[in-house]
Amino acid sequence: MSAHFSSIGLMGKPRHHATTETTRVLHRFLVERGYKVLVEEQLAREANTPEMSTASRDIIGGQCDLVLVVGGDGSMLNAARAVASYGIPVLGINRGHLGFLTDVSPTELKDKLVSILEGDYIEEKRFLLQAVVLRHEDPIGWGEALNDVVLYAGEIARMIEFEVYVNDQFVYSQRSDGLIVSTPTGSTAYALSGGGPILHPSLQAIVLVPMFPHTLSARPIVVDAASKIEIVIAASNQLRPQVSCDGQVHIAVAPGDTLTIKRKEEDFRLIHPRTHNYYHTLRTKLGWGSKL
Repeated sequence: MSAHFSSIGLMGKPRHHATTETTRVLHRFLVERGYKVLVEEQLAREANTPEMSTASRDIIGGQCDLVLVVGGDGSMLNAARAVASYGIPVLGINRGHLGFLTDVSPTELKDKLVSILEGDYIEEKRFLLQAVVLRHEDPIGWGEALNDVVLYAGEIARMIEFEVYVNDQFVYSQRSDGLIVSTPTGSTAYALSGGGPILHPSLQAIVLVPMFPHTLSARPIVVDAASKIEIVIAASNQLRPQVSCDGQVHIAVAPGDTLTIKRKEEDFRLIHPRTHNYYHTLRTKLGWGSKL
């Protein structure tokens, strides 16, 4: 056993047969090689393997020096919010669909995992966003996001009005279905569907993408990652909009509320096999052409 990692946590997509099977394979593979393995409680229950040591996400974050996430990008987003503050690296095992973040397939799992466990890997640091909703200057809701924070109307085919400020400077007023505030990691997700640009993960930038704005001149804008973004929900709105963090954490807002978004202090440590190539991932997942 390599001394590069000694204690490994397993997290994954709940209620998913393929994830459960891969978790059993991983657990056996790692234990046979002498690693201490802690399995997320719900995942362990579904695997129904008595010899598994179970733990909460907080314990995994505090005691493990590597986390393997089995599932799709949604599982990775969930895990990132849970363990980013602990500063431990995370590797994704893809049992989902797109797999922008979970880039090791089950067919190559053991070969690539052996190299990674010996310290042969690429590490990226991805930043998260912190969102706080203020009502009369008091916080009434908060969340974190690796992909995006989205303000949306909450009802189909209804628009909301809001104002956007960056570093206390007024940017614009807008009537639209909402606004996507995305990290480079999230630029290939919802923001891309909304017409936003693809940002390389190494960029220290945030992109603001309007959702079906009521003007043809509204375009995505890219700002520095250190920026403070404030979105003031117009008091004249008849709707009660929603704020979504990675599509998994939801906060109800009201007319007159302010949504403040900043970069989280601690970065998320994402690791890949040495052969990882971001542009190959884009070509594969987005169906880009290639002659060579």
